[in-house]
Amino acid sequence: MNNKKAFITGITGQDGSYLAELLLEKNYEVHAILRRVSLFTTKRINHLFEHPNLHTYHGDLTDSSNLNRSLSKIEPKEIYNLSAQSHVGVSFEVPEYTAEVDAVGALRLLDAIRDTKVNTRFYQASTPELFGGIPGTKPQSEQTPFHPKSPYRAAKLYAYWITVNYRESYELYACNGILFNHESPRQGNTFVTKKITKAVANIYKGKQKVLKIGNLDAKRDWGRAKAKDFVYTQWLMLQQDKLKDYVIATGETHTVREFIELAFEEVGTKIQWKGTGIAEKGMDLSTGKILVEVNKKIFPSSRSKIAFRRCASKAEKELGWKRKISFRELI
Repeated sequence: MNNKKAFITGITGQDGSYLAELLLEKNYEVHAILRRVSLFTTKRINHLFEHPNLHTYHGDLTDSSNLNRSLSKIEPKEIYNLSAQSHVGVSFEVPEYTAEVDAVGALRLLDAIRDTKVNTRFYQASTPELFGGIPGTKPQSEQTPFHPKSPYRAAKLYAYWITVNYRESYELYACNGILFNHESPRQGNTFVTKKITKAVANIYKGKQKVLKIGNLDAKRDWGRAKAKDFVYTQWLMLQQDKLKDYVIATGETHTVREFIELAFEEVGTKIQWKGTGIAEKGMDLSTGKILVEVNKKIFPSSRSKIAFRRCASKAEKELGWKRKISFRELI
């Protein structure tokens, strides 16, 4: 009997798929719930379905009875809650559903652990969006105050604090991981990094003429998702004797503009910028052809130009984690 059992919500997402690969490689028995939908959403894990140690079931974070039955039956040693309605814009359209899944969903899982008395460790996927948009000079770390600015962020804030509350009130082994932007080929097409790289590839192949983007000066801390990089820290946190909350980041910030320039360099194109604000355009230095334009619909709502500095020194010191590749290698 395999005592290394893990239960994953959100396995069909970028992080969930990489985490499943990591755990299967470590000889875990991986159990996961899949939300029942009319369209196939399992593309990221289709290659894993034949693995003898992967078991999937229909389930949802809005169904307490389903979660309780699952935990009672499986008795996992580790639980990873990666499931969420994670689109900030959509959260304004479906705030109640976002709260049900992202906030109360975490509560239901924690309560299921308490009710079933299963001996397990719980990881809650948190988000740097908790910090909001308040400028500051100090690096953002585990001590930085939160200031969420959307229904999604507010829901995630509840999930963060209810995890801390259950850890302190019921002595559950539970922790939060605040992972800053981490990317991969499995990232969703609506994310800016995937939007840029996909557009650059299409432009190079002649399938697309122009990349339309929002705030070119927005700055982010971008790392790599992959199972041996950012996603690895999710597993690593649950291997500690005392579970704590950690910020995971590279400590570097780069603009969307830099990302675009390096992406085009990968296909042999040098970008020259002309104009400012909404009128700014990126052109091929050799031909003068316009390849990048600012999307007027996105630009006004793009997030602040302020560069937030992230600090992952606690994770580096206590977990022994270090990022594996540079910003250029990521692109």
